[in-house]
Amino acid sequence: MDKIKIVLVGTTHPGNIGATARAMKNMALEDLALVNPKIFPSGQAVARASGATDILDNATVHTSLDDAVKDCRWVIGTSARTRSIAWRQLDVREAAAEVHKRRTDGTVAVVFGPEKTGLNNADMDRCAALVCIPPTEFSSLNLAMAVQVVAYALFVAQAAEQPLTAADAPPATAEEMEHLYAHIERLALESQFLDPDNPRYLMRRIRRLLVRAEPDRNEVNILRGILAALEAPRWRGKL
Repeated sequence: MDKIKIVLVGTTHPGNIGATARAMKNMALEDLALVNPKIFPSGQAVARASGATDILDNATVHTSLDDAVKDCRWVIGTSARTRSIAWRQLDVREAAAEVHKRRTDGTVAVVFGPEKTGLNNADMDRCAALVCIPPTEFSSLNLAMAVQVVAYALFVAQAAEQPLTAADAPPATAEEMEHLYAHIERLALESQFLDPDNPRYLMRRIRRLLVRAEPDRNEVNILRGILAALEAPRWRGKL
């Protein structure tokens, strides 16, 4: 179960962090990242961890989701809410199977949002797919319960994982993709293709396009090279 990172964003109750650590420990997961937790470290977290204090001790704390997942090759988010722009949607079993396949290329992150609101659209922009645990009469699960369901699915899927054939180049990291998005946006603004006063969903749709394409590191470098060439002074006035 290595190379799988559980990321909690904006957790408000420290008990949920402790319960998450316990859920992870039970399913052989070790890598916990916290983004702007309201209270951490905390005695409540330790109490709810019920012996999984090593997970808490080794947890990393970040000020942004970008920083928490910058080393990851694939990032998926969990949410019970529908979005105005559709993400690729997986049920928890499909997601678990794909996580195990993709971790052969590097670390994979599963991201959970705040207890009351879940992940916002800006955080979902960092995710390649949306994982859903279908509710029955109640609209959502407690945060730690959701982590437990996903962790169990990952544990079960481990037995069925199939290694992928090595690619020519590793997939681009989340950080490399963010640099590409920023480069596209900068050139779109400079060329006046993107109106900063009326951006609508342009960059979000570009993100969805590139997420579906799943470019590797070489492909991202090629795209950024083209963008850099278009920015060069010798091209000004020729387009």
